[in-house]
Amino acid sequence: MSIINSQIKPFASKAFHNGQFIDVTDQTLLGKWSVVFFYPADFTFVCPTELGDLADLYPEFQKLGVEIYSVSTDTHFTHKAWHDTSDTIKKIQYPMLADLGCPNEIGEALLGHLPANIVATYNRATYDAERVMWLGRLSELLGS
Repeated sequence: MSIINSQIKPFASKAFHNGQFIDVTDQTLLGKWSVVFFYPADFTFVCPTELGDLADLYPEFQKLGVEIYSVSTDTHFTHKAWHDTSDTIKKIQYPMLADLGCPNEIGEALLGHLPANIVATYNRATYDAERVMWLGRLSELLGS
């Protein structure tokens, strides 16, 4: 099933953002460009590098009017604990979403139906202001 030019489905999530717990829904993405970055889990040795790179580039995305959201199957409490203990993750100023739905509410809303036994989603997608999906590379967005 192609997901290009498809609209995202409704979802709701708790997130850790700038020291607070916030609510993020599909409506939060409405009206602006968004990059939604999926990664397997907090406290892993690979993910901090990519999340840190996004944190370093976050001001450039903000200049372009783009919000970044990272998503894993960890809770918002776990995101805070990781943020409090990792120098790389402390740099993050964008929302870190908890995808705790059954099986992965945000993953399903943004990427479509996930096959059985998928424990975590690892992908990247960008969405335009009307919530129409466009797949792309981060380097293309930044013009490099």
